[in-house]
Amino acid sequence: MRALVIGGSLGGLFAANLLQRQGWEVEVFEHSGEALVGRGAGIVTHPEIFDALARIGIPIDDSFGVDVPQRVAFDRAGATLGTLALPQRLTTWGQLYALLKGAFPPERYHFGHSFARLAPDADGVTAHFTNGASARGELLVGADGIRSSVRGELLPEAKPVYAGYVAWRGLAAETAFPAAVHRELFPRFAFCLPEREHMLGYPVAGFTNSTRPGSRCYNFVWYRPTHAPDGIRRLCTDTAGKLHDMAIPPQLIRREVLAEMRQAAEELLSPQFREVVRHARQPFFQAIFDLESSRLAFGRVALLGDAAFVARPHCGMGVTKGAGDAMRLADLLREAANDVPAALARYEAERARFGSAVVAHARALGAWLQGRTDAEARSHHTPEAVMREIAVTWQFP
Repeated sequence: MRALVIGGSLGGLFAANLLQRQGWEVEVFEHSGEALVGRGAGIVTHPEIFDALARIGIPIDDSFGVDVPQRVAFDRAGATLGTLALPQRLTTWGQLYALLKGAFPPERYHFGHSFARLAPDADGVTAHFTNGASARGELLVGADGIRSSVRGELLPEAKPVYAGYVAWRGLAAETAFPAAVHRELFPRFAFCLPEREHMLGYPVAGFTNSTRPGSRCYNFVWYRPTHAPDGIRRLCTDTAGKLHDMAIPPQLIRREVLAEMRQAAEELLSPQFREVVRHARQPFFQAIFDLESSRLAFGRVALLGDAAFVARPHCGMGVTKGAGDAMRLADLLREAANDVPAALARYEAERARFGSAVVAHARALGAWLQGRTDAEARSHHTPEAVMREIAVTWQFP
């Protein structure tokens, strides 16, 4: 049995590795022409990620991430508003990508293959690519992210919806911090809540992927409302005046945009986070979206990860959901003795409910940032609430 995985990021690699372990012949097709980079994005881990890595056979040691025992919330003056004991392990996109890609045969991972269209037949499906190549298998997994070309062909009405705010992100080397600030940030998951904004941060592996003290980085995520259409257009206009579609490579962000963001940090954030933003290398931003797909299965084609559902990052479930999707897809194929249409029908029934629930939960956590004024929205934006609710292991109702 042959599986074609469209998209070579984390969700696609989870699926590819798990299916290969079950005896499938798997080919991964990635549109980028070179190895992917996570732009320094940190990842909060949950049990599903470790379960998937164990099933693939990837060992985990201390180099995988940074352990934090506690959460803390600061006010604008830097005083501690509260703490919460909550042990977690925090890693980076790049670290996880390197492990998953390293476990997969390199000759079966194909760069420079942009999906163009698919052609199903009675016993399989053929994927055609813009470079003229094609491939046929009994299963096709669309794991090509929020702008999925596979989903665009099969479910064109399912489109990302902008939530009205962006997340600025960046990494600062721990050696850049004054000793007093270092003691307050390492090793802790920290929060600061300017009005209608939300800053959080946590330690991760450093620029050399080392998790040793002295070699780590501090990762920040700063949610800032950008409701007006001209606001997001201004952010997405690069140094040459070109307008990008809701995303822009970090190196093309204009200097004045970065200067304004750093100045806002000086005016709005606690002293601890001011230091983080001051020393962050090449900060970048991500527009925040919701995405829900009404269907996940189309005969022998399945949508997985961000190609199927995108939840706002507040619940920290993006990579976890991709790992869970991949594990459940592999399980159902095994249980169905590789009867692909039957397995995918069950996959859709289970994972669509889960994906919708995660999106709804993330919307509730971000409602105050989006501009809602009701008591329920406000209740998720207190220091106590964010320490208790943001990026924690979540139980599906």
